[in-house]
Amino acid sequence: MNPTEHSVAFGAPGIEPRWTSSAKEGLGTAYHTSCRVWFTLSHGIVNEIYYPTVDQPNTRDFQFLISDGKTFCHEEKRDLDHRIEYPERDCPFYRLTNSEPSGRYRLIKHVLTDPHRSVLLVHTKVEVLDESLRGKLHLYALLAPHIARRGAGNSGRCSEVGGNKLLHAERNNVHLVMGCSAGFSRRSVGFVGASDGWQDLMDNFKMDWEFQAAENGNIALIGEINLQDGDEFAIAIALGGSYQSTVAKLLQSLAEPFDVHREAYVRQWQRTVINPKYDFSDHTSDGGSMYRLSRCILLAHEDKTFQGAL
Repeated sequence: MNPTEHSVAFGAPGIEPRWTSSAKEGLGTAYHTSCRVWFTLSHGIVNEIYYPTVDQPNTRDFQFLISDGKTFCHEEKRDLDHRIEYPERDCPFYRLTNSEPSGRYRLIKHVLTDPHRSVLLVHTKVEVLDESLRGKLHLYALLAPHIARRGAGNSGRCSEVGGNKLLHAERNNVHLVMGCSAGFSRRSVGFVGASDGWQDLMDNFKMDWEFQAAENGNIALIGEINLQDGDEFAIAIALGGSYQSTVAKLLQSLAEPFDVHREAYVRQWQRTVINPKYDFSDHTSDGGSMYRLSRCILLAHEDKTFQGAL
C-alpha cells in the first residue's frame, strides 16, 4: 500500500504564496447572471478564477503537467509553445493550443464557464504526434487555490461523492471543488514547495505521493487524468458557499455534454449584439475582431447583482 494514501501532507504551511503574472491574454464569464465565475488566461493556462464577484480571486493558476513517467515532465506554462484563438464571433470563448516545442504532442483546450452555474469548464484533447509516445503520456491537473483573495490559510482534501473522485479546497466559507469527466486515477493534496504535486513529479517524473489532506497553508491540488477510455475529457472547477452545493453544481455541469454548454454560452453572448451591421469589419484591418472582443470584455465586467453597473 502507498504509505501516503491515508496521511496528511508534510511541509506545512508551504512557501510564501505569490500571485501569478498580470500579463493577461484572455478573460471570460457566461453572460447570464446565474453564473458568478470569471476567469483569466495567460501563458496558455487559466490563472485566477473569480467568485462570487469580479474582484475576488480564488486561484493562483490551473495547468497540466505532462510526463512520460521516465524521461521528462513538462509544465504547460513554462515548457510548451502557446497559441490563443477565438472560435466564435462576439464571444469570450477561447481555444488554447499548447504544443511541445519539438512537435511530439499538443494539448487543445476550449475554455468557458457553465452558462448557468458557477463552474469553469476546460475541455481538453490530447494529440500525440510522435508514435513512440503513444500510450505513454500521463496528464496531471495541477491547481493552486488562493481562496477568498489569499494564498495562505487554505485547506484541501481528497473527497468522493457517488463514486466520483474529487479534490476540494476551502477558506473563509468559500469552497472550491475540482472534478474530471474521465475521472482521476490518483489524487494528492500538498503544501507548495514541499509536498505538492509539482515537487513530486519533477523529482522522478512519476506521481509517488497520494496525500489525503493539507490543512491551513499554501496548498496545491493534483489529480492524474484517467486516459484509459480516450484522449478527450473535461475538467470542471466549481465554486460555492458550502461543500454540498458546490459538489452538486460540479456534478450537474459534468453530467451535460460540453457541446451543450458551449452552444448555450455562445448563444447568450451573441444575443448581446444589438445590430450586427455595426461590427466595423469593413473599416478595420482585422475585420473588426479587436472591436468585437473589446466590447465583450467590457460586458464581461458588468455587475451581475446590480444590472448596468460596471
